Amino acid sequence: MKETCYITHSEAETKEFAGTLARSLQKGQILCLNGEMGVGKTIFAKGLCEALGVTEHVSSPTFTLVNEYEGRECPVYHFDLYRIEEPEELYAIGFEEFIDGRAIVIIEWPERAGELLPTCRMEILLERAGEEKRKITVKELV
Repeated sequence: MKETCYITHSEAETKEFAGTLARSLQKGQILCLNGEMGVGKTIFAKGLCEALGVTEHVSSPTFTLVNEYEGRECPVYHFDLYRIEEPEELYAIGFEEFIDGRAIVIIEWPERAGELLPTCRMEILLERAGEEKRKITVKELV
């Protein structure tokens, strides 16, 4: 397991860092965005999507659970599992079909998916390190 930490000093830097990370991603990768409410998970997701070639407006799919975007190389699926109470609820939306390797998948509140998360994934933890400053820890689980 490889783990790296980064510090950003603004929303713009957080998006920029996400964009840099996005350029190294390949189809089929799953990114789990962890952190407390309001720490910048959706800002990070926006930076990823922009760098992946998504031209649509990117917003958190809190009520729809998943937003589907067309990226430059492949689709991008953006999940927000905040409202999920039990992992079994994900079967109703066909969660396992979204993580079948055809797309890049971004998941906010991934802990709500429980055992449905694949073991091979990237865990990204965003933490407050000041008013605008964020500590971002990236772990690759294989």
